[in-house]
Amino acid sequence: MADLSNSNTLPVPRLRQLFASFFKIGAFTFGGGWAMISIIEREIVTKYNWVRREDFLDLLAVAQSLPGILAVNIAVAVGDSLRGRRGSVAAALGTILPSFLIILCIALFLTPDLINGNPVLAAVFKGIRPAVVALIVAPVISAAKAAKLNWKTAAIPVVVALQIWSGWPVVSNPVLWIMLGAVGGIIAFKYGMKQHKAGEGRDK
Repeated sequence: MADLSNSNTLPVPRLRQLFASFFKIGAFTFGGGWAMISIIEREIVTKYNWVRREDFLDLLAVAQSLPGILAVNIAVAVGDSLRGRRGSVAAALGTILPSFLIILCIALFLTPDLINGNPVLAAVFKGIRPAVVALIVAPVISAAKAAKLNWKTAAIPVVVALQIWSGWPVVSNPVLWIMLGAVGGIIAFKYGMKQHKAGEGRDK
Protein backbone atom coordinates (compact mmCIF):
# COMPACT_ATOMS: atom_id res chain seq x y z
CA MET A 1 0.00 0.00 0.00
CA ALA A 2 1.23 3.46 -0.83
CA ASP A 3 2.99 5.34 1.94
CA LEU A 4 1.45 8.80 2.18
CA SER A 5 3.55 9.88 5.15
CA ASN A 6 6.51 10.82 2.97
CA SER A 7 4.86 13.97 1.68
CA ASN A 8 6.67 17.15 2.68
CA THR A 9 3.43 19.05 3.19
CA LEU A 10 1.46 16.62 5.36
CA PRO A 11 2.04 16.11 9.11
CA VAL A 12 2.68 12.58 10.35
CA PRO A 13 0.66 11.61 13.45
CA ARG A 14 2.06 9.85 16.47
CA LEU A 15 0.72 6.38 17.18
CA ARG A 16 -1.20 7.57 20.23
CA GLN A 17 -2.76 10.37 18.16
CA LEU A 18 -3.81 7.86 15.53
CA PHE A 19 -5.26 5.54 18.18
CA ALA A 20 -7.08 8.38 19.96
CA SER A 21 -8.65 9.69 16.75
CA PHE A 22 -9.97 6.31 15.67
CA PHE A 23 -11.08 5.51 19.22
CA LYS A 24 -13.15 8.69 19.20
CA ILE A 25 -14.55 7.81 15.78
CA GLY A 26 -15.45 4.30 16.91
CA ALA A 27 -17.03 5.54 20.13
CA PHE A 28 -19.33 8.15 18.59
CA THR A 29 -20.35 6.55 15.31
CA PHE A 30 -23.71 4.82 14.99
CA GLY A 31 -24.32 2.54 12.04
CA GLY A 32 -20.71 1.59 11.30
CA GLY A 33 -19.37 1.10 7.79
CA TRP A 34 -20.38 3.93 5.48
CA ALA A 35 -21.86 5.89 8.38
CA MET A 36 -18.32 6.12 9.76
CA ILE A 37 -16.62 7.29 6.56
CA SER A 38 -17.69 10.94 6.72
CA ILE A 39 -16.44 11.21 10.32
CA ILE A 40 -13.11 9.57 9.42
CA GLU A 41 -12.72 11.96 6.49
CA ARG A 42 -13.47 14.98 8.65
CA GLU A 43 -11.00 13.81 11.29
CA ILE A 44 -7.99 12.81 9.19
CA VAL A 45 -8.49 14.96 6.07
CA THR A 46 -10.17 18.17 7.22
CA LYS A 47 -9.16 18.49 10.88
CA TYR A 48 -5.60 17.12 10.98
CA ASN A 49 -4.71 17.11 7.26
CA TRP A 50 -2.92 13.78 7.58
CA VAL A 51 -4.20 12.56 4.21
CA ARG A 52 -5.23 14.41 1.07
CA ARG A 53 -8.85 14.00 0.03
CA GLU A 54 -7.87 12.33 -3.25
CA ASP A 55 -5.64 9.86 -1.41
CA PHE A 56 -8.40 9.15 1.10
CA LEU A 57 -10.71 8.29 -1.78
CA ASP A 58 -8.15 5.79 -3.08
CA LEU A 59 -7.80 4.23 0.37
CA LEU A 60 -11.57 4.01 0.63
CA ALA A 61 -11.75 2.22 -2.71
CA VAL A 62 -9.14 -0.29 -1.52
CA ALA A 63 -10.92 -0.82 1.81
CA GLN A 64 -14.29 -1.29 0.11
CA SER A 65 -12.81 -3.81 -2.33
CA LEU A 66 -11.35 -6.05 0.38
CA PRO A 67 -13.32 -8.63 2.36
CA GLY A 68 -14.17 -7.85 5.96
CA ILE A 69 -15.67 -4.96 7.90
CA LEU A 70 -15.40 -1.64 6.06
CA ALA A 71 -14.74 0.39 9.22
CA VAL A 72 -11.79 -1.82 10.18
CA ASN A 73 -10.53 -2.02 6.60
CA ILE A 74 -10.40 1.76 6.19
CA ALA A 75 -8.76 2.14 9.61
CA VAL A 76 -6.07 -0.38 8.67
CA ALA A 77 -5.58 1.26 5.27
CA VAL A 78 -5.22 4.75 6.73
CA GLY A 79 -3.01 3.61 9.61
CA ASP A 80 -0.74 1.66 7.29
CA SER A 81 -0.41 4.57 4.86
CA LEU A 82 0.57 6.93 7.70
CA ARG A 83 2.68 4.84 10.08
CA GLY A 84 3.08 1.40 8.52
CA ARG A 85 2.17 -1.78 10.38
CA ARG A 86 2.17 -0.17 13.81
CA GLY A 87 -0.12 2.55 12.50
CA SER A 88 -2.54 0.00 11.08
CA VAL A 89 -2.65 -1.84 14.43
CA ALA A 90 -3.18 1.40 16.38
CA ALA A 91 -5.97 2.59 14.07
CA ALA A 92 -7.68 -0.81 14.01
CA LEU A 93 -7.58 -1.15 17.81
CA GLY A 94 -8.94 2.37 18.19
CA THR A 95 -11.85 1.51 15.92
CA ILE A 96 -12.67 -1.85 17.49
CA LEU A 97 -12.22 -1.17 21.23
CA PRO A 98 -15.19 1.20 21.79
CA SER A 99 -17.69 -1.23 20.29
CA PHE A 100 -16.15 -4.14 22.17
CA LEU A 101 -16.31 -2.32 25.50
CA ILE A 102 -19.87 -1.10 24.93
CA ILE A 103 -21.12 -4.57 23.95
CA LEU A 104 -19.29 -6.05 26.94
CA CYS A 105 -21.04 -3.60 29.30
CA ILE A 106 -24.42 -4.35 27.72
CA ALA A 107 -23.84 -8.09 28.10
CA LEU A 108 -22.81 -7.68 31.75
CA PHE A 109 -25.34 -5.16 33.02
CA LEU A 110 -28.36 -5.11 30.69
CA THR A 111 -30.82 -7.95 30.39
CA PRO A 112 -33.15 -8.58 27.43
CA ASP A 113 -36.09 -7.55 29.63
CA LEU A 114 -34.57 -4.07 30.07
CA ILE A 115 -33.89 -3.64 26.35
CA ASN A 116 -36.94 -5.16 24.68
CA GLY A 117 -39.98 -2.94 24.79
CA ASN A 118 -38.15 -0.10 26.54
CA PRO A 119 -39.86 3.10 25.31
CA VAL A 120 -36.84 5.30 26.07
CA LEU A 121 -34.45 3.13 24.04
CA ALA A 122 -37.02 2.85 21.25
CA ALA A 123 -37.29 6.66 21.09
CA VAL A 124 -33.50 7.02 21.08
CA PHE A 125 -33.03 4.61 18.17
CA LYS A 126 -35.92 6.19 16.29
CA GLY A 127 -34.14 9.52 16.48
CA ILE A 128 -30.77 8.04 15.51
CA ARG A 129 -31.98 6.37 12.30
CA PRO A 130 -32.33 9.56 10.19
CA ALA A 131 -28.89 10.71 11.33
CA VAL A 132 -27.39 7.38 10.27
CA VAL A 133 -28.92 7.79 6.81
CA ALA A 134 -27.37 11.25 6.55
CA LEU A 135 -23.97 9.88 7.64
CA ILE A 136 -24.19 7.26 4.88
CA VAL A 137 -25.22 9.75 2.17
CA ALA A 138 -22.58 12.36 3.09
CA PRO A 139 -19.49 10.28 2.17
CA VAL A 140 -21.12 9.20 -1.09
CA ILE A 141 -21.49 12.86 -2.11
CA SER A 142 -17.99 13.67 -0.89
CA ALA A 143 -16.50 10.72 -2.79
CA ALA A 144 -18.34 11.76 -5.95
CA LYS A 145 -16.87 15.27 -5.70
CA ALA A 146 -13.37 13.97 -5.01
CA ALA A 147 -13.63 11.60 -7.98
CA LYS A 148 -14.67 14.59 -10.14
CA LEU A 149 -17.76 12.87 -11.49
CA ASN A 150 -19.65 14.73 -14.20
CA TRP A 151 -22.78 13.99 -16.20
CA LYS A 152 -20.77 11.67 -18.48
CA THR A 153 -19.01 9.59 -15.83
CA ALA A 154 -21.90 9.62 -13.33
CA ALA A 155 -23.67 7.04 -15.47
CA ILE A 156 -21.08 4.41 -14.45
CA PRO A 157 -21.86 4.27 -10.68
CA VAL A 158 -25.58 4.62 -11.39
CA VAL A 159 -25.61 1.66 -13.79
CA VAL A 160 -23.48 -0.46 -11.47
CA ALA A 161 -25.71 0.35 -8.48
CA LEU A 162 -28.82 -0.60 -10.45
CA GLN A 163 -27.25 -3.86 -11.60
CA ILE A 164 -26.31 -4.81 -8.02
CA TRP A 165 -29.74 -3.77 -6.73
CA SER A 166 -31.52 -5.79 -9.46
CA GLY A 167 -30.62 -9.12 -7.89
CA TRP A 168 -30.02 -10.74 -11.27
CA PRO A 169 -27.54 -13.63 -11.29
CA VAL A 170 -23.89 -12.71 -11.96
CA VAL A 171 -24.45 -8.99 -12.65
CA SER A 172 -25.65 -8.36 -9.08
CA ASN A 173 -22.35 -9.66 -7.67
CA PRO A 174 -20.30 -6.67 -6.37
CA VAL A 175 -17.06 -8.62 -6.80
CA LEU A 176 -17.63 -8.69 -10.58
CA TRP A 177 -17.89 -4.90 -10.74
CA ILE A 178 -14.86 -4.42 -8.50
CA MET A 179 -12.79 -6.61 -10.84
CA LEU A 180 -14.15 -4.87 -13.93
CA GLY A 181 -13.38 -1.50 -12.36
CA ALA A 182 -9.81 -2.57 -11.63
CA VAL A 183 -9.34 -3.84 -15.20
CA GLY A 184 -10.87 -0.65 -16.58
CA GLY A 185 -8.52 1.45 -14.45
CA ILE A 186 -5.47 -0.46 -15.70
CA ILE A 187 -6.58 -0.06 -19.31
CA ALA A 188 -7.24 3.67 -18.85
CA PHE A 189 -3.84 4.10 -17.17
CA LYS A 190 -1.98 2.31 -19.98
CA TYR A 191 -3.91 4.26 -22.61
CA GLY A 192 -3.06 7.53 -20.84
CA MET A 193 0.63 6.60 -20.67
CA LYS A 194 0.59 5.68 -24.35
CA GLN A 195 -0.99 9.01 -25.26
CA HIS A 196 1.52 10.84 -23.07
CA LYS A 197 4.50 9.12 -24.75
CA ALA A 198 3.00 9.82 -28.16
CA GLY A 199 2.69 13.49 -27.24
CA GLU A 200 6.30 13.62 -26.08
CA GLY A 201 7.39 12.01 -29.35
CA ARG A 202 5.58 14.68 -31.38
CA ASP A 203 7.15 17.44 -29.28
CA LYS A 204 10.60 16.13 -30.12
